[in-house]
Amino acid sequence: MTRIRIHGGRVIDPECGYDGTAEVLLADGRILAIGEAPAEHAADFEIDASGQIVCPGLIDLATRLGEPGEEHKATIASEARAGAAGGITTLACLPDTNPVMDTPSVVELMHRRAQAAGSARVLPLGALTVGLAGERLSEMAALAQAGCAAMSDAGRTIRNTLVLQRALEYAATFAIPVLLTPADPWLSSSGYLHDGIVATRLGIPGIPVSAEIAELGRCLALVADIRGRTHFGRLSSRSGVELIARAQASGLPVTADVAIHQLFLTEMDCAGFDSRFHLQPPLRAIADRKALRAALIDGTIGVICSDHQPQDADAKDGPFTSTEPGACGVDTLLSLLLRLVDEEVFSLRQALACVTINPARILGLDTGRLTPGAPADICIFDPDAIWWCMPETLRSQAKNSPFLGWELPGRVSYTLVNGRVIHRRDEPL
Repeated sequence: MTRIRIHGGRVIDPECGYDGTAEVLLADGRILAIGEAPAEHAADFEIDASGQIVCPGLIDLATRLGEPGEEHKATIASEARAGAAGGITTLACLPDTNPVMDTPSVVELMHRRAQAAGSARVLPLGALTVGLAGERLSEMAALAQAGCAAMSDAGRTIRNTLVLQRALEYAATFAIPVLLTPADPWLSSSGYLHDGIVATRLGIPGIPVSAEIAELGRCLALVADIRGRTHFGRLSSRSGVELIARAQASGLPVTADVAIHQLFLTEMDCAGFDSRFHLQPPLRAIADRKALRAALIDGTIGVICSDHQPQDADAKDGPFTSTEPGACGVDTLLSLLLRLVDEEVFSLRQALACVTINPARILGLDTGRLTPGAPADICIFDPDAIWWCMPETLRSQAKNSPFLGWELPGRVSYTLVNGRVIHRRDEPL
């Protein structure tokens, strides 16, 4: 039985509110205790975390890993390593792979390749419908049994409301969480930017806020009848926040997340036709960004994700409207969280809760906490270390970050999964 002792660090466990200097003891891949080591505890390996933060490993609720199907953009191995270097121990992978994750065999393929990579956990999310075509329901129970923690539309909205209703009913029958994307396909499919002053000035078709509101309204009406656990991914607008807040106040079992870039960037960043800012949902107005930040403070939005979508250079090279949307984000998720703390948006404990225990609860995981007996998924980082976000400092195979050139706080020193070190800061890039 391997025993590890982590000492000297400031331990933060958002679940129980613990925040103080303590030792963390690990044994056989699980948390043994937090506090002074018993006399009989002889560690096989010790980690000096003096001056650093020790917290649960991060859980990223929305990632695309390129594999299978788009290995020229990224692979499970490359993105799992990048995630580990950013303190992420679990990557929830959206099902719009090629082939789509709509059968247990594809899920098993993901598990095998993730295991071979030997880095961060990869948690496949099952497709709500066969081929994500929105026509026939997938075998959700079989997908859940194969290891899918939730079912998702992966951004491909189910257009047929009857099919959506039946999908929510099927999932609720087996207590499977459903992750939906609030984007009306008719209002959003032909746009590229927020339908605002920048899109008008650039002459680029816009995506109105009503695209988010219309889909939220349709889905919430179904949830009100079915009462299954439903999570809405990547909110982008003040109006969307207001709808979710009203639904939660009325007792509906709904939660929501926001992509980290929406908390910093706005439509104004798109003014230079830079395709790195071509994102879905689009960057919206300053008032929307303010509302999203406020929603994190009051708990309407409980999760922050990277919305990691790696693209190769060719996919981002060309006129804005001809490029592929998406940004790589696993490298920068933790550092951007620390910037929000520096800007006094919320406390460090609140920030960490949004990427640890909150997504763990949505997916029904036993990680995201430092409770004795829980899997030893741990992140140790130096909050005062500074680094520059540049192509050569990103470990992701893709380099399509909208934060290139930013000075960012926080460097991860160690990342552990099941008590095994999967990243050390002194490892070469």
